[in-house]
Amino acid sequence: MVKDQIEARGIKNERLLEAFRKVPRHLFVEEALQNQAYEDYPLPIGESQTISQPYMVALMVDALQLTRKEKVLEIGTGSGYQTALLAELAEEVYSIERIPSLAHRAISILNRMEYFNVTIRIGDGTFGWAEKAPFDGIIVSAGAPEIPEVLKGQLAVGGRLVIPVGSQSMQNLFRVTHTPEGFKTENLGGCTFVKLVGRYGWRDNV
Repeated sequence: MVKDQIEARGIKNERLLEAFRKVPRHLFVEEALQNQAYEDYPLPIGESQTISQPYMVALMVDALQLTRKEKVLEIGTGSGYQTALLAELAEEVYSIERIPSLAHRAISILNRMEYFNVTIRIGDGTFGWAEKAPFDGIIVSAGAPEIPEVLKGQLAVGGRLVIPVGSQSMQNLFRVTHTPEGFKTENLGGCTFVKLVGRYGWRDNV
């Protein structure tokens, strides 16, 4: 997976690649799908949610440019797989999941794996986590109709927000960097994610 799907597509960050080698992806999917855990596509994890394609996870985490010193906010814990990778690469990880069953399962797995630098809470991730802000990195694991201003407001100077933005069927991946002069936005290419549901995302009935 690491060699053929991630490294071969241009991800060269050795710390990131080592984290992917270390974290067992199959533990984060249902037993019936574990034989597909390392394939080049997303997999369902229940509640109409998915664990993202390995390369897309790598691209997003790489865009955060983590050095082990950062405090990171993850919007959409999901299976907890990306959370574990972030825990390997950052100092502190705060993660928000709106679906209680997914949050409890992720907490159980991450505790068993002894990722004690992770804090997960259940709620509307589009509000961010103001009490813990500012963050050096914010990563959003679902597609938003636009970049939530509230999340930009929780970025430290020098911090980076990585988020898919677009329609419900297709998005572009953006990196927003909080510079001393303001916010710099880069388009990292096309992607497809489940929709970001919440006050500053898609409404549940949309």
